[in-house]
Amino acid sequence: MNRAKMTVRAVSNLASTLHRFARDRDGVSATEFALILPLMLTLYIGSVELGDGIAINFKTTLAARTVADLASQCGVCTVNNTGNNGTIDATTMQSILNSSTLVLTPYNQAPYSTSNVVVTLSELEISPNQTQGAVQWSCSQNGTPHSYASMVNIPNNSQLNQLTTNAYVLYGEVSYPYTPSLGYVITSTITLNQNAMFFPRLATQITAPTSSQLALCKP
Repeated sequence: MNRAKMTVRAVSNLASTLHRFARDRDGVSATEFALILPLMLTLYIGSVELGDGIAINFKTTLAARTVADLASQCGVCTVNNTGNNGTIDATTMQSILNSSTLVLTPYNQAPYSTSNVVVTLSELEISPNQTQGAVQWSCSQNGTPHSYASMVNIPNNSQLNQLTTNAYVLYGEVSYPYTPSLGYVITSTITLNQNAMFFPRLATQITAPTSSQLALCKP
């Protein structure tokens, strides 16, 4: 009899304990927070890394436009303002290429770096109804300039579609290897490539420094 009573009491105590446990809410918030914390961190850090990537991509586009635009505005772009119309000397060409670094601010400073950013400025001769341009000259910072007479694919452009004769365009290209500073969600380097194209404004064709005048250029 005593054993039966003890068994009934043990079952009753167990049921009471389980009932109290089911009603107890202490520590639930902490447990829930611990469960969702990894997801919250992933969403937050991922949005920061993605936001930086979008901003850098915009800056890369702006840098490509800047180098091509500056070159397209050249009449006599030489230090001493001498030479034929449409001439860019070595000093001015170097300044044009360097301008891309300023445009990339603040993504040209730690923890980011522009040491591997490739900036290329070329002049292309384009024939009507063509999707490629023949390189007349090319200068590249941190990269390899296009070879003379090589063919470069060009983006679709409504002005190019209206050409009736051959024309020359300034073609800027910028390549930015984006490595997130945290690398929590985006764990590898993503290369952002952008380009821009402008017609010369003050001359039909632009003359650039040769490789003997500036090592960054071809021919």
